[in-house]
Amino acid sequence: MSSNPDHGAPAPFSYPVKVGHISANAVTVHVEADPRERKALADLWQALSVESLSAEMQVGRWKKDGVRLKGRVKAHVVQACVVTLEPVDGFIDEPFEQIFVPEGSKLARLMTGDSAEMVLDPDGPDLPETFVGDTIDAGAVVAEFVALALDPYPRKAGSEFADHIESDEKTDARKPNPFAVLKDWKNKE
Repeated sequence: MSSNPDHGAPAPFSYPVKVGHISANAVTVHVEADPRERKALADLWQALSVESLSAEMQVGRWKKDGVRLKGRVKAHVVQACVVTLEPVDGFIDEPFEQIFVPEGSKLARLMTGDSAEMVLDPDGPDLPETFVGDTIDAGAVVAEFVALALDPYPRKAGSEFADHIESDEKTDARKPNPFAVLKDWKNKE
């Protein structure tokens, strides 16, 4: 995850944190998307609406020059059902953790080197991200964790694809092979 994937376009939900102001003792920060930000996120995620989005997180130093964001994100996102297009409420309440290191730091070089071998804990934090400059966008990180937690195929309870027909051997055997006309094309000359 990057603190701003477009590196120029502002994130729809932004909470900039100055790295130089972060102390060794983590500080608790509460962020919450306002109506304009929720509308921009709904557009970005192609959702019907984002009713709420907030996070409570600890912002603190990690090792010598890194930054750790750790907390819990909560959101209520309304998406369209993939079958009926009716609104489907999705509720997200998940922990998250992201570590950032400066682009030129020794830790960043260790992780991108060809010979570097890392053992990853699937339940642990993601690999550290690098940042450039003196600011990390904690709001963009929170929004990315919500986006990853969204149901890619939301369904209204009880909805099914009524006209969906599964393929089987009987129906497949009766269908003509579209390439059958080409089987003797070389012999026709």
